[in-house]
Amino acid sequence: MCAMVIGRICVKTRGRDSGRKCVIVSVLDDNHVLVTGPKNLTGVRRRKVNVLHLRPLDRVLKIRRNASDEVVLSALAKGKLEDFMRSRD
Repeated sequence: MCAMVIGRICVKTRGRDSGRKCVIVSVLDDNHVLVTGPKNLTGVRRRKVNVLHLRPLDRVLKIRRNASDEVVLSALAKGKLEDFMRSRD
């Protein structure tokens, strides 16, 4: 299993955003992380999520802790991952 690290791209497996991709922007504790879509790209808003509700993928962005949605968007654009993030899994 991939580690839950800042910048890891994941798929939400439960809740209203199930099947959508998101990016970890902060690790809060062993069980919770802060994720963002960003909302205008994937529909996932910035929120605290239980790690059991995420399926980590093998891609990691180079971003700082608590990076803004604009920074995450620019990192996704730099890696040409916008279409990958929009696709539902």
